[in-house]
Amino acid sequence: MTLEKNNTIADHFSHLDDPRVERHRRHTLVDIITITICAALCGADDWVAIERFGKAKEAWFQGFLELPNGIPSHDTFGRFFSHLCPRSFQNCFIQWVQSITNHFPGKLVAIDGKTLRRSFTESDKKNAIHLVNAWSIENKLVLGQLKTDTKSNEITAIPELLEAIAVKGAVVSIDAMGCHKAIAEKIREKEAHYLLAVKNNQPRLYSAIHELLHSKKAKSYQRPVIDFYSSEKEQHGRHEIRRCWVYNAAAKLPIATEWMDLAAVIRIETERTLQGKKTREQRYYISSQSLPAKEVSEMIQHHWQIENSLHWSLDVAFREDDSRIRKGHSAENMSRIRQIALNILKQDNTYKIGIKNKRLSAGWDHEYLMKLICSV
Repeated sequence: MTLEKNNTIADHFSHLDDPRVERHRRHTLVDIITITICAALCGADDWVAIERFGKAKEAWFQGFLELPNGIPSHDTFGRFFSHLCPRSFQNCFIQWVQSITNHFPGKLVAIDGKTLRRSFTESDKKNAIHLVNAWSIENKLVLGQLKTDTKSNEITAIPELLEAIAVKGAVVSIDAMGCHKAIAEKIREKEAHYLLAVKNNQPRLYSAIHELLHSKKAKSYQRPVIDFYSSEKEQHGRHEIRRCWVYNAAAKLPIATEWMDLAAVIRIETERTLQGKKTREQRYYISSQSLPAKEVSEMIQHHWQIENSLHWSLDVAFREDDSRIRKGHSAENMSRIRQIALNILKQDNTYKIGIKNKRLSAGWDHEYLMKLICSV
C-alpha cells in the first residue's frame, strides 16, 4: 500500500527543505513527517510518545513508508524539528490548506494571537513564543500562522501573515491590537475587506467615533445611521440584548480619510441581566464596507470562534499549553503539526464526536487513520 501523490500529506510536505546533512540521514523526510502527523492525530503530544506510537504501529507503517532504518528515535524527531526551518514548513502548510479550500478562504477570516505558555525557559530567559493565527470561520481551518517574539509584535507580524495567505473576497476581522493603518492597507491590498475593533490604542480614531456617536448636537442634527439590528436571547439564566448600529463613516467623520477605504463605523451595545444585576458594554469597529447591521453583528460574534474552535481545541484536546517542547524551532514547528492534525480532524465527518475522541478513534482504527491522512 502506498500513499497517492495527490492531495496527500506525503505530497504537500515532501517538498520541505531538509535541515539534515545528507550523509547522516538514516530516515526519510517523508517518513518523519508522516509518522509525526499520524501520531499527533492519534493523541501523541511529545517526542517520546511519537516514538512509542511509531514503534507500536511499525508493521502498519511498513505498508506504505520506506522505513530504511525502522522507526526514528525520540531524539531524532526532536533534533529534526528543532532544526527544521519554520518558514519552509509554513509555506508547505499554506499550500496544503489552499489546495483544500481551492484558494477560497470563506466569508470571514479571524486573526488572533496565542502564547505557548510553557515555551518559556528560565535558564536562558527565553521568552514564551507568541503565535499569530488566521482562522477561516466558514471552513473551520487554520489558514496560516506566524511566530512573534512578544504579543506587542503582532502589529508587524499581521501584515506578513496576510501577505502569505489567500484572503481575497473575505472579511478579515481583528481585535484592537490589529487596528492600524498599515494593517488596513494590507488587507485592502489583498483584495479583502477589514473589520477592526477600535479601542484607546488609537486615541484619535476612538475619540472621533465617540464624538460622532455621543456628543450633544442640535435637535435638527441626524447621525448618519445606515442600518440598525437588535437581537435578544435567554441562556443559562442570563438575558442578553444585543444592538448593532452601522454608520456612514465618510459622511460625518473627518478622520475617515486617513484610513484606506473606511466606509462604516459600527457600534455594538450589549446589555446583560443576570440574577437581577444589569451590565452594559459598548464597543466600536471600523469597516471598509457598509454591510447590513445583522450581518455585521453576526460577524463580530463569529470572530471569537477563533478562541473557541482553535485556541480552546489546541489547549484542551491537544494540551498545547502543557507542552514542554521548546528547543530550537521545535515549539513553533510542533504547534504547526497540531494545526495540521486539527485541520484534518475538523474536516472529517465520519463520527459526530469531539476532537479528543476522534484522536482516540484514529489511534484504535487503522482504517479510520488511513482515511484521515488520505482525505487531504
